[in-house]
Amino acid sequence: MRAAIDSARALRHTAPMLRINDISYSVEGRFLFEGASATIPTGHKVGLIGRNGTGKTTLFRLIRGELALEGGTITLPARARIGGVAQEVPGNEVSLIDTVLAADTERADLLAEAETATDPARIAEVQTRLADIDAWSADARASSILRGLGFDAEDQLMPCRAFSGGWRMRVALAAVLFAQPDYLLLDEPTNYLDLEGALWLESYLMRYPHTVIIISHDRDLLNRAVGAILHLENRALTYYSGNYDQFARQRAANRAVQAAAAKKQETRRAHLQSFVDRFKAKASKAKQAQSRVKMLEKMETIRAPEDAARTVFSFPEPEELSPPIIATEGVTVGYGDTVVLRNLNLRIDQDDRIALLGKNGQGKSTLAKLLSDRLPAMSGKMSKSNKLRIGFFAQHQVEELRVEETPLQHLLRERPGEGQAKLRARLAGFGLGADQADTPVGRLSGGQKARLSLLLATIDAPHMLILDEPTNHLDIESREALVEALTAYSGAVILVSHDMHLLSLVADRLWLVSDGTVAPYDGDLESYRALLLSRDKPASRREDKPRPAKPARADREQILALRSEVKKGEQRVEKLNGMRDKLAKKLADPALYEDGKQGEAEVWQRKYSEVMDGLDRAEALWMAALEKLEQAQG
Repeated sequence: MRAAIDSARALRHTAPMLRINDISYSVEGRFLFEGASATIPTGHKVGLIGRNGTGKTTLFRLIRGELALEGGTITLPARARIGGVAQEVPGNEVSLIDTVLAADTERADLLAEAETATDPARIAEVQTRLADIDAWSADARASSILRGLGFDAEDQLMPCRAFSGGWRMRVALAAVLFAQPDYLLLDEPTNYLDLEGALWLESYLMRYPHTVIIISHDRDLLNRAVGAILHLENRALTYYSGNYDQFARQRAANRAVQAAAAKKQETRRAHLQSFVDRFKAKASKAKQAQSRVKMLEKMETIRAPEDAARTVFSFPEPEELSPPIIATEGVTVGYGDTVVLRNLNLRIDQDDRIALLGKNGQGKSTLAKLLSDRLPAMSGKMSKSNKLRIGFFAQHQVEELRVEETPLQHLLRERPGEGQAKLRARLAGFGLGADQADTPVGRLSGGQKARLSLLLATIDAPHMLILDEPTNHLDIESREALVEALTAYSGAVILVSHDMHLLSLVADRLWLVSDGTVAPYDGDLESYRALLLSRDKPASRREDKPRPAKPARADREQILALRSEVKKGEQRVEKLNGMRDKLAKKLADPALYEDGKQGEAEVWQRKYSEVMDGLDRAEALWMAALEKLEQAQG
């Protein structure tokens, strides 16, 4: 029997795909897509990348059918389920675990029907389908996902209203992961996760059983969790096999080849034009000159790749202070009578680059507030340099920008005595050109708002810069520019980020905020990553339900019933194998792929896909029945 199952699983098919064919779409007269095409094979994990504002989120809305194309088509496999995190879950009285469980609507509907159904045949169908979708392990799966995203067992039983918007976004993410749609579309999911949650998500996506398309600027996520890159540039889509680093190398090579071809053609064009200019007036050379004119006219121009304006950050340089710029001895800090961190013995010098590690809720934000004078010490001694200036950047500051004002107006309020020319130069130093300087903040992209907030945080040339998730909303080019700016910056940096790439390039010291205190972490970031992932595995085992005692030997009647179930399972598999073989023979016929028969071929491929899906479920039921029979027989 097992040989038959192995044989059935060995034969796989070319599944229907997501096809984006020659699409066009514009916003306010500006084309985001113009003749763009791409094909994403079923089951692949793809990173969708492109500079801010190029239309990545719009593409998701087009795939979901929320926007109407101006030209072209987007086709998906029949009955494919599309899922994504559209918005946070409402702040209602429903518990987190029940909110996630409700996301699998088919399971919820079947369980409700199982309570009321009276027809024996329908009851059997419902129970079979519940087994097919593994409905009985749903609570454990939902709990595991919530735990990975930072909710412990107690949190999972609390109502959604007890959590802030950022945490409810995590619940929404947990819900769509639990529902397991055929096409999972994720738009910057790590923006509302901490480092621990981002690493868990990366590991989860690597094991996700269906197609994933993820908009992300997180290089580590794009290197570990995806196997292809879909690049949106110049209103076109290009599909690259491999992770982000492979894409970067391949694109650089392609651009070098294109630049060399353009240079070679320009040299040849100049040579032909020189001949025409020299001899067009000479009768003896007129024919040859005319021939070269025609060659020039027919020559299709190869354009050198255009380099987009490079994103930069220009941090003002502070004067040097005597070390240490901050020192604490036995400091305790918290809120009201509640102590969050105790016995802090820390020293920060102006050349330090420190990354704060630790799960959300352990006190990283409390420490940042203490260091930036936003929270006083409850006890202990804390000393600072007299002239110390501190810059502070956090995501809430981006959200608190005045949407009706322009970036220039924000700077005029901070620097009323400076001329507009100097203020515009400051904005340009953070990638905000003349157009953005006079655009209301409400109309700027997330990345442009983040750059404005970074400018406001550093405008006083701080000696120490505290950055809490500075890369949220920044594209990859802007993140690389931030790394360069922080490397050149002569002040101290305290960094909280889920971006492992940024941490690895900037931080030279690691502090672990855990168990009510702060201590140096002796390992590197890779060892910390391995530690977090290994912690999750034992936790899963500890929280599994204990194995039940070995059941008593089944009676003869039960064994007969189990044998009947096994026989039915075997017959179902054999029947589906026969259908598969017939369809495989049909799909192997070259005549099916002749011109004009594309629609017919897709119909047969869809049927084959459905039979293969049914075969997988039938095999699983057969194997489960076999195991039950073996256990019953002892």
